[in-house]
Amino acid sequence: MKKLTIGLIGVGGRGQNGWLSHKPEDGVRIIAGADPDPKAFAKFKEKFPNEKIAEYSDYQELLKNPEVDAVFISSPDFCHEEQAVAALYAGKHVYLEKPMAITIAGCDRILKAAMESKSKLFIGHNMRHFPVILKMKEIIDSGAIGEIRSGWCRHFIGYGGDAYFHDWHSEQRYSNGLLLQKGAHDIDVMHWLMGGYTKSVVGMGMLSVYDKCARRPPNTIGSGDYSGWSDEHYPPLEQTGFSPIIDVEDHNMILMQLDNGTQACYTQSHYSPDSERNYTFIGTRGRIENIGDNGQAEIHVWNRRGPRETPDIIYNIKPLAGTHGGSDVFIVQNFIDFIRCGRKTNTSPIAARNSVATGVKGHESMRGGCNRCDIPPLSPDVIEYFENGQIG
Repeated sequence: MKKLTIGLIGVGGRGQNGWLSHKPEDGVRIIAGADPDPKAFAKFKEKFPNEKIAEYSDYQELLKNPEVDAVFISSPDFCHEEQAVAALYAGKHVYLEKPMAITIAGCDRILKAAMESKSKLFIGHNMRHFPVILKMKEIIDSGAIGEIRSGWCRHFIGYGGDAYFHDWHSEQRYSNGLLLQKGAHDIDVMHWLMGGYTKSVVGMGMLSVYDKCARRPPNTIGSGDYSGWSDEHYPPLEQTGFSPIIDVEDHNMILMQLDNGTQACYTQSHYSPDSERNYTFIGTRGRIENIGDNGQAEIHVWNRRGPRETPDIIYNIKPLAGTHGGSDVFIVQNFIDFIRCGRKTNTSPIAARNSVATGVKGHESMRGGCNRCDIPPLSPDVIEYFENGQIG
């Protein structure tokens, strides 16, 4: 196969996902990285002490490197639109972390750049590679519960205060909101398993807990007194060091009308003491539900009447080694195979755009009187281009 050279825009944090692409024995090599944080580069170089990797503090300089074929963009959400558009027009294939952007217009601008540049666009919705999600899709597609008519997801985020209320995530201007930033995963999964996209949404949400927590001084940067995720960081009202500005909701809920006639709901809480995504889908011949979302998990299926405690079938999902339930290894390889030989992808730029659109309009609804908001449709030629494997 053709050799592939990789540049990382954001080498730390979620950027470590891009580290998995470095496989010199398979002709794939990281040759450049861009990050304004010297500490991130220090860890990066520890991982690859014997590799000659060009270092940039400005991503634009990395994009000027003609030897870079593809880039992983793992920067904060509010940077995605600018950096993805620039990378695509620079002729680089792009692995773009979710959410695709923080506005619908931003997503559509990225899609346009990919179409015009003919550079390949791949979105890092790694939950489409979670073993439990893949098994649920297999069961649903088999017809075991008939035709899905409704579904919902309860998302308990026990680390929500640690992860999203100590830094830029806490401000609408940087994240839009956590229904978008965090919920984009779950909305995408629900769309995928239910076979349609949201066409209208009604939302409710509030900032009800973290607005009452002790803040760090306004002149401090980063995460202030926050020293990492910990089970000791509970209950919320006893914690300190929260962002000076918090204007995103800490619980969100939306009702979704999908374009295939199905209906769904999604709820999330960032101050729950436990952590789990719990999906339920009900069809014309039964119901399916997961217990646990990565690592050791179960999938329960009911297709006869009876109590919840006695499902008719139980599937035990074995944990895989690696980050995010083992999914990161597979999604990175999927990207590499897509670029090198056009292999079909689990993820979809159209689906990623529609998950963002649902989150954006969900926030618009909850902040504007809980009225119904419609999702602006994409033109047929855009849909056709991406559903055809970005060949055109």
